[in-house]
Amino acid sequence: MQAYSQKVEVRWSDLDPNFHLRHSVYYDFAAFSRITFLKEHGITPAVMMQLNIGPVIFREECVFKREIHFGDNISINIYLEKCTQDFSRWTIRHELIKDAATLCAVLTVDGAWIDTLQRKLTLPPASITAAFEAIPKAANFM
Repeated sequence: MQAYSQKVEVRWSDLDPNFHLRHSVYYDFAAFSRITFLKEHGITPAVMMQLNIGPVIFREECVFKREIHFGDNISINIYLEKCTQDFSRWTIRHELIKDAATLCAVLTVDGAWIDTLQRKLTLPPASITAAFEAIPKAANFM
């Protein structure tokens, strides 16, 4: 199983008063990695606007394991944990890794696709399906 990995830089503004990564930044990093993956597979915000479709999140959960500090080298691996056959609903796991070896957090997102005009859940078009097929599958993929 080959991971998709996105590197991120911890900025001073990402820290909390205890000088480690602020809890909400973990969620921001995960969203950044998902959208970057989609962009690299041809699904940009402009494309989503043209298609009148966007991702909607039902649940987002983070399990914090190790602290992340300013100057740490962080990469985020994403995996598709489960999805419906038509990719209309999905679960993506993000692993935040420090210095290529230390698992610092696992963030899980459950989502679907929404028609941005009708404001209702919808099936993704073929271009989005193709992008989701390219997401590395988790070892426990269902």
